[in-house]
Amino acid sequence: MSRIAATFSHLQQQRKKALIPFITAGDPEPSMTVEIMHALCNSGADIIELGVPFSDPMADGPTIQRSSERALKHGIGLKQIFELVAEFRKSNQNTPVVLMGYANPIEALGYQKFIELAEVSGVDGVLVVDYPPEESVELAKHLERHHIDPIYLLSPTTTEARIGQVANLSRGYVYYVSLKGVTGAKHLDLSDVEKKLLQIRSHTKLPVGVGFGVRDAQTAKAVAKLADAVVVGSRIVEEVENSARQEVLSRVSALVKELRQAIDQR
Repeated sequence: MSRIAATFSHLQQQRKKALIPFITAGDPEPSMTVEIMHALCNSGADIIELGVPFSDPMADGPTIQRSSERALKHGIGLKQIFELVAEFRKSNQNTPVVLMGYANPIEALGYQKFIELAEVSGVDGVLVVDYPPEESVELAKHLERHHIDPIYLLSPTTTEARIGQVANLSRGYVYYVSLKGVTGAKHLDLSDVEKKLLQIRSHTKLPVGVGFGVRDAQTAKAVAKLADAVVVGSRIVEEVENSARQEVLSRVSALVKELRQAIDQR
């Protein structure tokens, strides 16, 4: 059983929902990434999505775009990110880490080398925003051979046929993008989310996480009533962006604790 599957199994036994925060690797600087990861875990995170900075992030709103720009100024790349994950694993062997990013950096490194380094460093899942399921069957197979879960996005406009394709390839969990648009948008319609989750669950028994529109504890609580996991990205990255260096850990921790409490009170 993968670390991701074990995490969801444990949460289900406790009748709890997963909290999955997203941060961008290298933001605000590479030396803080592992500290922030530990702060997330200590504040109630169940899985960490670690963003791979990219210069043209098509699915990301302004907040996460700026975080990528800050990270790239420090020269952060995949090899450095694997080193950060390996450092995190020295003292945390339980919390799953999912790399989330775009195809270009993976193609530049070579996907076989990428997968090998990911496994050695302790990565548990990979979500590539711009790898459609039709073009990533081989990648998914190679990831599984190296005990890494391929994770895919579904959106409000995803067709029934495509949901089936994604369900067949996915491992770990399915990530439902709860709105049309980019990360950080603010027009989440919970009734639409509920309908789409019913449709997705007719195709898969995997846990379904919901993200892209969760910005506060109230919304996190409402989403947790419907989904198996709540994914929060832009709101956390905002805390990183708007905090003095010495306040980043405390402010991120306070936000994640607030989200955790709300989810558990659903």
